[in-house]
Amino acid sequence: MTAPFTTTVADGIAELVIDQPPVNALNDAGWHGLADEIERLGHDPAVRVIVIRAEGRGFCAGVDIKELDKHPEKIVSVNAGNYRTFKAVHRSPLPVIVAVHGFVLGGGIGIAGAADIVVASEDATFGVPEVDRGAMGGGAHLQRLFPVQKVRMMYFTGEPITAAEGYRLGAIEQVVPRARLRETALTIARKIAAKSTAMIRLAKESLNGIEDGNLEDKYRWEQGFTLQAYSEKDSAETRRAFVEKREAQFEGKA
Repeated sequence: MTAPFTTTVADGIAELVIDQPPVNALNDAGWHGLADEIERLGHDPAVRVIVIRAEGRGFCAGVDIKELDKHPEKIVSVNAGNYRTFKAVHRSPLPVIVAVHGFVLGGGIGIAGAADIVVASEDATFGVPEVDRGAMGGGAHLQRLFPVQKVRMMYFTGEPITAAEGYRLGAIEQVVPRARLRETALTIARKIAAKSTAMIRLAKESLNGIEDGNLEDKYRWEQGFTLQAYSEKDSAETRRAFVEKREAQFEGKA
């Protein structure tokens, strides 16, 4: 099976491009493959900084809901793949720049929220539709981007926010036209790649060490609720409704 991403390395910059049409939603194998690649790049002596971006309509729509609708038993492995990917970004010994466009949903939020620097195109939107998909997760990484009450508003309503609003809230380094997104990310990457690799690695480790709380532990806490959510009848109904492109019908509601 073809990997849902490609990687190139030039002048100390690794450019990882997610490309899984139609919406860059990754299946179980895709998430584990992505985690493996990010981990590998972090230990490649030819790499000094990592840029993650995507092709297509949006950055990442998260997990493959259709796969989970057919194989709900895969939720544990999918959770593990998400966890490994976000941890690989956050705990990478190298700085990770994420360049997002279009929709940034679910697992896309996890990647962006785990990153060191985020740049966005003007058409980017950030959302967590997990409640409407019968799952949990993403709050820990979303709260690394946005304030607590904004996160809860987004989580409870499922309503996304724009790149402009994300910039106003301080989560995004730059918002640029879509045509300039890649070059904007690479310009920042070149500045970092020109520094001492030893000093940048120490800086990354030290900055991770002074964060408030442990991002991975908080995300594992959330994932426990995803497993609990999958035991609810409403969880299966949300996935079936998504696949069938209809409104979900819950017990006690018309």
